[in-house]
Amino acid sequence: MRLSPPQGRDHAYPGGPRVKGGIVQSVRRRITEILKEQGAATVAELAHALGIAQVSVRHHLDILIGEDLIELTGVRRHDGAGRPSQVYALSRGALALFPQRNAQLASNVLTEVKAVLPQDELRELLMRLAERTASEAPRPIPGQSLEERLDQVTIFLTEKGYSARWEACDDHFEIHACNCPYSEVAEQHPELCIMDHTMMERLLPDVIRLQSQALHGSSRCTYLLKKDAGSREPVQGLSESR
Repeated sequence: MRLSPPQGRDHAYPGGPRVKGGIVQSVRRRITEILKEQGAATVAELAHALGIAQVSVRHHLDILIGEDLIELTGVRRHDGAGRPSQVYALSRGALALFPQRNAQLASNVLTEVKAVLPQDELRELLMRLAERTASEAPRPIPGQSLEERLDQVTIFLTEKGYSARWEACDDHFEIHACNCPYSEVAEQHPELCIMDHTMMERLLPDVIRLQSQALHGSSRCTYLLKKDAGSREPVQGLSESR
């Protein structure tokens, strides 16, 4: 397989120091572009496409592997004698390097859904989505303290992209969701806050929302839970929502 030679493009690369006008970053960026376009390539193929030595390509590949942007996917055997060549491809972590329009698509879909569903049916749909997410969380452990349950819940929320933490106050706990994983969509569709609030109620019965990023313009969403709330089982089913 022969790859296209370099076209003199200079790209910014989201990592590492800038060296000589961004040449280092543009080489690594071009490697990711080649792998995106071709699916996979060997060191020799990348060196030909970039117009640089194979030893330099290996250096850049080692850095990209360390940043979880590419991975070794196998070997390619040649006709006749000679060692097989290692084949490299993009990892899932490299998806963020390329344009994504997931938020715009989600926003457009929600706009269409809101145009055809009555308000109460939209609310029910969002609550079902919240319950589906909450069902993935670890269930409370018999005899665990409320603090242990809060640890369990905030770890789960952080894994879902909320960057969550909790803190103890005088007579209550505050749970902070410092990141909204779909903030771009929620800005246009604040109804999504119903989904998050329902999920929190399922995970921590008796929780009260104090502030919301989308609804109140605050820097984070904060929930309050009284210290005497205990550690009840998570609420199940739409009929029990408040």
